[in-house]
Amino acid sequence: MKLLRVGPLGSERPALLDQDGTLRDLSGLITDVDGALLADDSVLSRVRDAAGSGELPVLDTAGLRIGSAVGRIGKVVGIGLNYHGHAAEVGAEAPAEPILFLKAPDTVVGPDDTVLIPRTSVKTDWEAELGVVIGATARYLASPEEGLAHVGGYVLVNDVTERAFQTERGGTWDKGKNCETFTPLGPWLVTADEIPDPQQLDVKLWVNGEIRQDGHTSDQIFPVGEVVRYVSQFMTLHPGDVIVTGTPAGVAAGQPEPKPFLRAGDVVELEIDGLGRQRQEFKSA
Repeated sequence: MKLLRVGPLGSERPALLDQDGTLRDLSGLITDVDGALLADDSVLSRVRDAAGSGELPVLDTAGLRIGSAVGRIGKVVGIGLNYHGHAAEVGAEAPAEPILFLKAPDTVVGPDDTVLIPRTSVKTDWEAELGVVIGATARYLASPEEGLAHVGGYVLVNDVTERAFQTERGGTWDKGKNCETFTPLGPWLVTADEIPDPQQLDVKLWVNGEIRQDGHTSDQIFPVGEVVRYVSQFMTLHPGDVIVTGTPAGVAAGQPEPKPFLRAGDVVELEIDGLGRQRQEFKSA
C-alpha cells in the first residue's frame, strides 16, 4: 500500500493512493499514518480490505498539500558514508561499522515543502536517500533477516546537510543535519510487502533539471537488514522511527571546485523506484 498524509501543516489527515492512482481518504478508518498503525496488523488488514473495495471516499487533489509520509516520528537515525561511491567521492575509506547520527523529528517536512538555507550557510548540500520506517519494536536483533522483518515500510528522504556546519564547526555531525526543514520525507510510505528487495532500487536526484545523483541501493556498504540489526544494538527502535540509510555518489561536496552547493532559488527533485518523487525550492531562512 501507498499511504500518505495530506492537508495543511499540523492538520494532515491519512490517505491512500490506490492502484489506479486515485487518492482516497482514510480518516474514517485511522487517525494517522504512524507507528501505531504499522504495529497493528489488524488495522492494516482493515485498511487493505477497504482499499480493495474501492469504496473509500475520493479526495480532490487540486491544491492539496502532501505532508510528511509518517506522523508522530519518535526519532530519525541517519547512516553516514553508506555507499561505496559516495565514500570514494569525498575521499573517505569505507567504514568498518555503520556511522550513526540523529536528526530531530522537527526537521521533517513534506516532500514538496520549501527548504530553508540557514542564514550563515555556504555549503548546503543534497542527499537522496532510502528511508526505512520501523514497524515493530527492535532491540538487540540477531541477524539482518530479523532486521528486515522489523521494517514496516519504505519512504523517500532528502537528507539535506550543511557541510561547513557538519565538518568545520567542531563536535559531531548533528550541527549540519538538524537545521530547520532539513528532512523532506515522502510523498508516501510504501508498506514493506511491496518492496521485496530494498537493495534493488534506483536512486536519482536533479538540481535545476540537471541530474546529480544516479545511484542504486546495491552499492550500499551495509544493506538495510544489517543497518536495522546494527542500530538495534545501541538504541531501541520503535514503530514509526525512521532510519535514513545513506546517499549514493553525486553530492555537491564530492564535486570539483567550485562545488555547486545550493543557493536560494535552486530547485531539487529526487525519486526512488516505487517511492514517488519530491520537489523542493530552496530559500534563504
